[in-house]
Amino acid sequence: MKKFLILITLFIGFTAFSQDPYLQKDTDNYEIRADALTETYNAELSLTSKQELLFKKKVEEFLPRYDAIRKKPEGRDKLNRILSLGQEESAEMRNILTQPQFNLYVKMKEKVQPIGKVEN
Repeated sequence: MKKFLILITLFIGFTAFSQDPYLQKDTDNYEIRADALTETYNAELSLTSKQELLFKKKVEEFLPRYDAIRKKPEGRDKLNRILSLGQEESAEMRNILTQPQFNLYVKMKEKVQPIGKVEN
């Protein structure tokens, strides 16, 4: 019985320390930015309340990942990573939005969340 309690205690201890580091940093800042982006998109997409909540959570999940990539040196690799992350984000938004909303989201995303340019 003692071994079982020790095992459970260790399991709980490891679980408590295995949190996602992206979601631990600057959560207030990301929440504010996610709110602003969600409102910008919502003005055109007319999201339902459920969609708005899911959309905001998804944006909040991707913002730290974008910031981590943007901290790296300039170049094509950086832009390719941002493009890949943007495609992943869009794919996940497809599960939240209706088809007409998604089509408009893709068009808006180019203006609202531009990728950037490679300077030669």
